[in-house]
Amino acid sequence: MRKLEHLFVTLNATAVILCLIAMSGIVFANVSLRGLTNHSIPWADEVARYLMIWMTFLGAGLVLRQGGHVAITNLQDALPGRAQIALRAALVLLLLGFFLFMAWVGRDYMLRMQFQRTPATRIPFSYVYAAMPVGFGLLIVHLLLVARGFVCAGRYRSDEGAPAHG
Repeated sequence: MRKLEHLFVTLNATAVILCLIAMSGIVFANVSLRGLTNHSIPWADEVARYLMIWMTFLGAGLVLRQGGHVAITNLQDALPGRAQIALRAALVLLLLGFFLFMAWVGRDYMLRMQFQRTPATRIPFSYVYAAMPVGFGLLIVHLLLVARGFVCAGRYRSDEGAPAHG
């Protein structure tokens, strides 16, 4: 199971890195062409924006694994041991419910946008908005993979599987 989780995290991180490389390359090429030839690539800004959207949603689960999202722990730190566990369990359930709801809303929004096309590339907007249900689906998987360690010990798992304090 740990190898499967490691593969999942590696594939997710690779997708984020590929989005970053593509976005950086497109922006660099467009700025260079604009500076050198006074012409720019008509679709570059649009594609870079959509890659950033995808990169953000794909990377959110990886950040969750590291405990990198904003957290206020004053209440948790003030509670005794069992109450901390109960609070963390409630947080996991709340997050899971929110992620499921947002994946459903994102899917609905994606389906509504299937007939509109992007201005420069003329691809259906549903491809752009698919980032939302995919990203929240990944958040659900990442949350479920780290939930036990977080609830029981208040720790997140790093990419290598070693615990990292949140």
